[in-house]
Amino acid sequence: MTGINPPKHSRRAAKMLGSVALSALGLSQAPDALAGATFKIDDTKWVSVGAGLRTSFRAQESGAGANGEKWNNDFNLDNIRLYINGQIHKYLKVEFNTDCQTCGNGGEVRVLDAIGKFEVTPYANLWVGRMLVPAERREMNGPFYSAVYNIFSAGTPFEPADYNLTIGSNGNSAGSFGRDDGVTFWGAVLDGRFQYAAGFFRGLRGGANVNHNILYAQRFAYNFWDVEKNPGYYTSGTYYGKGGDILTVGVSNQYQEGGAGTAADPGNFRGTTADVLMEKVLPGGGVVTLNGEYKNYGISNGFSQASRDADVPFSSNTFGMFEGNAYDVSGMYLFPQKIGIGQFQPYLRYVNVAPSTSSTREVYEGGVNYIIDGHNAKIFAAYQYGDLLTKGVASDFKSTDSGTNASQVMVGFQWQI
Repeated sequence: MTGINPPKHSRRAAKMLGSVALSALGLSQAPDALAGATFKIDDTKWVSVGAGLRTSFRAQESGAGANGEKWNNDFNLDNIRLYINGQIHKYLKVEFNTDCQTCGNGGEVRVLDAIGKFEVTPYANLWVGRMLVPAERREMNGPFYSAVYNIFSAGTPFEPADYNLTIGSNGNSAGSFGRDDGVTFWGAVLDGRFQYAAGFFRGLRGGANVNHNILYAQRFAYNFWDVEKNPGYYTSGTYYGKGGDILTVGVSNQYQEGGAGTAADPGNFRGTTADVLMEKVLPGGGVVTLNGEYKNYGISNGFSQASRDADVPFSSNTFGMFEGNAYDVSGMYLFPQKIGIGQFQPYLRYVNVAPSTSSTREVYEGGVNYIIDGHNAKIFAAYQYGDLLTKGVASDFKSTDSGTNASQVMVGFQWQI
């Protein structure tokens, strides 16, 4: 799962070509200072490589001591990714990325993205293969391009393609790390202000989806101020002021008939989200960044509470998707002064998850990022408090879910090249 071992796309290789070559190709790039290795074969063919690493330390109250004072301490290898991008024709490109999935259990290097790209015009493009399913901004940011390090495990519930760490056909997987096998049409119109992505994917494999129904996914976003510049339909949670003044509102929706529940008690899944990013560069050079997200998930025509309560998460053919509402809001300020080799960016965050089938859970978070080189190099430290830490968002949201408020402290490191 993204939160446990965060998913997301690696755009690193997609951003490694020089600006002159990219202009010729008609691709838009994020404004970070980027590095990497690009190997030019001829005027139209090239290959680029890169890598990313995220690792963290977490200490959380377990409540197991006599006075509830015992702490669980963990060092985590959250992600180690290899990025490969290439072009074989002016309009034909390929992206291949790997990640160390299930890193907490020793780790297995698996395919993260495997995309064949037909990119002819900014207005309409086609990607085929294994890729991010269009969803809310958090999913399109991924762990490496989010504003907050712990964006998934202490965040809102997962999308179907993020529900499980691995892809399987036994009825409890609809993809992995936000990715699924399918096709996505994407582009931008109105001088790039209106951006869209619409895709068709395998979705849930087996279990409740006995008829092999496909999953439909769409995302639409409008840029009111400066236009965000990212590869494809990817996004970022902050640009550290280098992208100008940003005010973008996005909506997304996913639907699959038989996309939740069990083979004996299937339900139709619908997940609708809305998100907003506001980033303002102040006269003194400081940067204010606000992120907001709202989710409304529903399951219709099946999957009763009794079936949900009887499930054993991830060990049966039940796909116990979230039903209800969830919110995630955060605000941060990037100080313009450089201290040492980086800049400090304190932030506050609040998450509320209100299932219709289980008890409400929430978490408060305060932390600080130390930004050395944008998304390429940063360190973070945070304190979190709430019952979401003990109830979780990786459960099946049963009526019997219980948990107490707990504290967690984290330190994380992120490097990319």
